[in-house]
Amino acid sequence: MLKAGVLGAGHLGKIHLKLLQQSENYQLIGFYDPSPEIREKITQEFGYTSFATIEALIAACDMVDVVTPTITHFDCAKKVLEAGKHLFIEKPITFSVDDANEIIRLANKQGVKGQVGHVERFNPSFTAVNHMIDNPMFIEAHRLAEFNPRGTDVSVVLDLMIHDIDAILSVVKSKVKSINASGVSVISETPDIANARIEFENGCVANLTASRISLKNMRKARFFQRDAYISVDFLEKKCEVVKMKDAPETPGDFDMILQNAEGIKKLIYFDNPKVEQNNAILDELNAFANAIKNNSTPIVSLEQGTEALRVALLIIETFKK
Repeated sequence: MLKAGVLGAGHLGKIHLKLLQQSENYQLIGFYDPSPEIREKITQEFGYTSFATIEALIAACDMVDVVTPTITHFDCAKKVLEAGKHLFIEKPITFSVDDANEIIRLANKQGVKGQVGHVERFNPSFTAVNHMIDNPMFIEAHRLAEFNPRGTDVSVVLDLMIHDIDAILSVVKSKVKSINASGVSVISETPDIANARIEFENGCVANLTASRISLKNMRKARFFQRDAYISVDFLEKKCEVVKMKDAPETPGDFDMILQNAEGIKKLIYFDNPKVEQNNAILDELNAFANAIKNNSTPIVSLEQGTEALRVALLIIETFKK
């Protein structure tokens, strides 16, 4: 078992502590939080071992899970990597691409693994269909949330939209060509609602909308490709796959047939895979353990986390133009 520790005992940090303790791949060593009051409260309430310094926790672990505010990610990651320990770091990987590239450099230098916490990659509705997503040419994503002060230290692009950016980059096998975007600050000092149109070199277009001032929650993405439409509901953990194939010469009574202007007939049918319910955070932590044990590339590598950040920052930059 890998000895694991958590940096940061906020809302998400407590979830990670609980799941690491449950995992068969890790031995939870303890946690560090800069607040002595929080350390004492968490220790008394849950019985986790607290450490008085970051350095002491890192020294006791094989893997360190960084679940701190984004502004502290780089400093924490640097200490973890310089100590030669494996790094799991929540999204976004850092605030700047330069810092993210330095994290990659340090991990490579030390020969350790790193994974970024883009948890939607492990959402069962997405994992059920991502092997079916093949050269999509139009993608539409909506990620809407009710207002929550937690997370407003960063733009809605880095807080919410980056989930969809990462998921889309994982299935579109092409480089970003251009970005058009707009964002509006309503309550926070940074944009609370944003829309981005990303064009890829292969012709694919992705239209993304994210809001943290909505009256209801929604996390949906739709992928359109040749002869198929794939819908993913990240929130409800459901998916729908609608496919087309050449219609049979003698259709059945209940077959759904479409005929285009050229007279070509297509049979529409559903190919919905079974969605296996899971705990996505536990799965991503266990996947990282497997990458360490098998010396394989993590499912969400530091490089992929950096690319998602790069695209997110390009979107934010277009707000200023």
